[in-house]
Amino acid sequence: MAGNNRAIEEIKSAANIVDVIGRVVPLKRAGSNYKGCCPFHNEKTASFVVSESKQIFTCFGCEATGDVIEFTKRYYNLDFKEAIEKLGKEYGIDVEFKSGGNAEKNKLLYEINREVAAFFMRALYVPGNPGYKYISGRGLKPETLKAFGIGYADEEWHSLRDHMRKKGYDDKTLISLGLLSQKNGNVYDKYRNRIIFPIINTSGKVIGFGGRIIGDGEPKYLNSDESPIFQKKNNLYALNLSRKFAGEQDCAILVEGYMDVVSLYQSGVKNVAASLGTALTENQARLLKRYTKNVVLSYDADNAGRKAALRGIEILHKEDCNVKVLHVSDGKDPDEFVKKNGPEAFRKEVASALNYAEYRLEDVKRTFPPGNDENRLKYMKAAADVIKSLSPVEQDIYIKKVAGEQGISEGALRREVEQSAQEPTVKNYGPKKIPQKAKRDDNITVIERQLIKILTVEPSTYKEIAKRKHVFASSSGANIFNALYSRLSGSFGSEILDVKALADGLSSEDAEILKSIIENEPVAGNVEKILHQCFDTIACKDLERRRNELTARLDMIDNTDSSADEKAREIIEEIMFLNEEISKLKTHF
Repeated sequence: MAGNNRAIEEIKSAANIVDVIGRVVPLKRAGSNYKGCCPFHNEKTASFVVSESKQIFTCFGCEATGDVIEFTKRYYNLDFKEAIEKLGKEYGIDVEFKSGGNAEKNKLLYEINREVAAFFMRALYVPGNPGYKYISGRGLKPETLKAFGIGYADEEWHSLRDHMRKKGYDDKTLISLGLLSQKNGNVYDKYRNRIIFPIINTSGKVIGFGGRIIGDGEPKYLNSDESPIFQKKNNLYALNLSRKFAGEQDCAILVEGYMDVVSLYQSGVKNVAASLGTALTENQARLLKRYTKNVVLSYDADNAGRKAALRGIEILHKEDCNVKVLHVSDGKDPDEFVKKNGPEAFRKEVASALNYAEYRLEDVKRTFPPGNDENRLKYMKAAADVIKSLSPVEQDIYIKKVAGEQGISEGALRREVEQSAQEPTVKNYGPKKIPQKAKRDDNITVIERQLIKILTVEPSTYKEIAKRKHVFASSSGANIFNALYSRLSGSFGSEILDVKALADGLSSEDAEILKSIIENEPVAGNVEKILHQCFDTIACKDLERRRNELTARLDMIDNTDSSADEKAREIIEEIMFLNEEISKLKTHF
């Protein structure tokens, strides 16, 4: 690790942040600093500052900041290790992340895979081979074949073995990588008569291979065995190519097969990747999340595809991703669909994909078609089990939706959801939830509690309080305020607030908190005074937040800029003004 630290320091010394950022962001000198438009959010006025003396960047628009390594991570969608390796390669600094003394061995394995990938690629272009005829028939263009490194394994038993022996590589290592097989003392090629798809990690290293049989034969797909450099659960096919587009479009599309990925990518849908012949794993979900939290699963519409989608959305939901599911409406898979209908039609399908809740509820409806009372009851119980796993706001939306569709009262379904939440969930890979009976009382601030109490005793204050609704930051506080506001701003505004009806529309947890506030918050007779104290406290917090922003901005002013003194003076004057206002407000507390 000490060696790695030295390499990191060397990189920071060698890689001038202005040079690294200047390659991809147009920068203009502003005194001793440089300015440009931030690459991490859309802006017209430059607020992105690069300090050469401090070797840091800061954006005053989106608040992104860091050193040259942090910029490389953010801009190229890399993790720390990948960013270090990229910069090390560019500046000729040897970076070796050692793990148990296996670094040299792994380096050899990467070298072997690279040579094997090149061998298969050359074989694809041998005149008259059935591989090229097959791949051309699938409509793949030469530039696509090159981008993915697609190759061909001929029908012979020893083509690869003989080639690698001539290169000086031993059979034992090739067997450990799953490139050769051994039986009864005979060593022979594992991949024969197959189209070869190299599996490349996000660092650009070949870590394994997938082979599709040409014509009939089993297995249809043959994948590399796991090895020290290849674990299926930690990698996704084609993410090395698609991660940039996933980051730019803030969405990743995950499909089942190699050809689905290649076909979509060639058509222009480039934010696409595939799991490697296994169910989606938590590690793969975390890998995707580096580039975007928005993921669309576009699996086959058969039973196997639906089961994989159901498991996949649970894994992604647990990792706090915004997951949707698409089963294409015309054709059995994305490859077939995009060839028949084109990329724009596929993008429209993606736009109409079902979100987590919608897809799970649709699956429940497929399992229990509510055509009779028995199935209807089963459907409602299963739907309640789905709804209980959602956030409070989502629960409210889908309780109303399902209740309306089935013609039952929201209250009845809400009670069913609450009862379901007290029972253990059968699927243990779903997102972990706080037990329904657990109180979030401690999450509500004093101001939230006081304002909620004021709304219940003096409903006419709702318009003034609504102007400061950002103060309701806790989950329960936001739920109770939204329920109050909905009643007071609607047809109920001129009536006395019906607290019981209000509580009936909340979860039992939030209703208990509302009850606690009504019974224990002492505002009777002092409503106006407490209301103004709350408003002053909120204003004070807002002013302090603004003061902190200005203080940070002051630190980044370029002292050699001709207008630096004027800018600093303006900021200091505003900070002084804010300090006076904050002091005045605090005298009211």
